[in-house]
Amino acid sequence: MAHRLRPVGLDFVETAPVRLVFAREISAAPGPVFRALAEDVPGWTTWFSAVTFARPIGEGAGREIRLRGGTRFVETVLAAERPEVYAYRVDVTNAPGARAMVEEWRLAPAGAGTRVRWTFAVDGTAPFRFVLNRARPGLGRAFRSAVTSLDRRLTRP
Repeated sequence: MAHRLRPVGLDFVETAPVRLVFAREISAAPGPVFRALAEDVPGWTTWFSAVTFARPIGEGAGREIRLRGGTRFVETVLAAERPEVYAYRVDVTNAPGARAMVEEWRLAPAGAGTRVRWTFAVDGTAPFRFVLNRARPGLGRAFRSAVTSLDRRLTRP
C-alpha cells in the first residue's frame, strides 16, 4: 500500500539518519551525464537495470519510478542545476517503513570525464533503517553497474 512520506528539503541529504554515498569516475563529460539524469527520465530504464519504468510528471517537476521487485515512487525534483546537481525527494512510496527519502546526484569534472556521486538519504522505522544499512553493498553494486552502463551509452560511437 502506498503511503505519503514526510516532505523534506535538499538539506536532508546532509542530516538524514541514514546516508549511503557512492562515487565513481566515468569518461562521459558532465553535460551529457546531467542530460541523461535530468532530461531523459524514461531513458533511465536503458542504463539503470533496477528501474523498470520511469516518466516525468508535472511538466518535469516530478517523476514516477518503478523498480524491479515492485517498489514504486512518486518524486518531486528538488534541484536541477546543470551540470552539477540533480536531486529529488520521494513523496509517495509503497516501501514499508520509509518516512523520508532524498536522492542527490552530484557531478564534477574529472579530467575529460565526470565524477558521479550518488547520495541516498533516508529516514524510516528502525527495521527499515537496519535493512537499508545491510543493503549498502548491493546498492553500491547497483550504482556502479548503472553508472558504467550510462557511461557506455553516452560514449559509444
